[in-house]
Amino acid sequence: MHKRLNRTQRNYMIMGLCAILLIMAVGYAAFQSQLKITGTSNIGSNFLVRITGIQSNVQSGSASNAIEPSYTDTTATFKTNLVSPGDSMKYDITVANEGNIDAVLNSIKVSNSNNEAITFETSGIEEGDELKASETDILTVIVTYNPSITSQPENTTATITVTLDYGQSGGSVTPPTPEGPTVGGITLPLASDGADGLYQDEYESGRFIYKGANPNNYITFNNELWRILSVEADGRIKIVRNELLSGGRAFDTTGGEYGSNSWDRPADLKTYLNGEYLESITTNQDKIVPSTWSIGGVTKDNNDLAGQIADENGTQSQTSSVGLITASEYLRGNTNKEQCGSNMLNNDNYNTCKITNWLVKRSFYWTISPNASSSYGIFLVSSFGDLRSSGAGGTIAVLPAITLSSDISLSGSGEALDPFVIN
Repeated sequence: MHKRLNRTQRNYMIMGLCAILLIMAVGYAAFQSQLKITGTSNIGSNFLVRITGIQSNVQSGSASNAIEPSYTDTTATFKTNLVSPGDSMKYDITVANEGNIDAVLNSIKVSNSNNEAITFETSGIEEGDELKASETDILTVIVTYNPSITSQPENTTATITVTLDYGQSGGSVTPPTPEGPTVGGITLPLASDGADGLYQDEYESGRFIYKGANPNNYITFNNELWRILSVEADGRIKIVRNELLSGGRAFDTTGGEYGSNSWDRPADLKTYLNGEYLESITTNQDKIVPSTWSIGGVTKDNNDLAGQIADENGTQSQTSSVGLITASEYLRGNTNKEQCGSNMLNNDNYNTCKITNWLVKRSFYWTISPNASSSYGIFLVSSFGDLRSSGAGGTIAVLPAITLSSDISLSGSGEALDPFVIN
């Protein structure tokens, strides 16, 4: 039997609900992001590395401090109000060696932001940097309301943690992360393990791929914001549009009730992308290099990514200018290989995989990879983070992919506010 609530109990319940509504209202009024920076060190005789200060400056827009930044010996904390796309705040955290033993930064780890609307960028201190006794260094963190966001996101809070692991310097400094490929006259740095950025592709020699929740791989193309997917072994650059094309399209409507999953039929989508859509590209169209797209069939329950890539590459389409990403390229965009490094792993852990892969979008969209067990099934990337097979005749969003020539010239940093620009 349910007991009736007395007046006091009813009042407490109403007050609780009001408090929840108040919190929600504050959340939607202004973005809040909290960063905790944790420095740890190996103990030695008079070894003392600690945080000694934090300063903030508005980079752009109406960004402001929700609270005054604060710090302890091992943490620096701030909360930022971001009101409009493009708002940005910069934080400079001072790290000091107040001991009499030289220190070296063994590792710097940056957790992934769980919100594509809020981006974080760190600079200034790198792995292998030596911090001599009585000297200081600055770690810079920039938090930005992603300028590509066009509507109020559901999630208005993002949190990341930066961990600095200092140890006693033995007279030699740990070498920094090796440089990546040179593209368009710019040498791209490689990311440290687990951080957003560019990595060597362990499955295809000479190839580099961007991984993580929000790597700095933005590029302007056709007066739109695109993103670099990979740097190919021959120096060509594969890019994808940052936003899905408006509306949805069938992959193919011929070949039966559910369509056909053969890109080279040619599929309706291949015809559209390499006809009407290609003609709509009015800027830098001459930089597009027709490419051969891997269209080998994929097994849904595959737990061997290397084998899946071999299957994809085993059958290749005729050359075309515009294509789509493969199922494995989606998987390879994730920094969390242990949980997301294959179809089965990714699908088992899709909630985690969703927040560590920049290729997840707000809607489902087609890949170019057919289901090996079906004549009409095509794999798509879901907004939940998993890969799933769907009939080719269905209406699904489209994320175009193109390949740029290796002889282009670039400027910019690849950040959302300073994307690469084709000169």
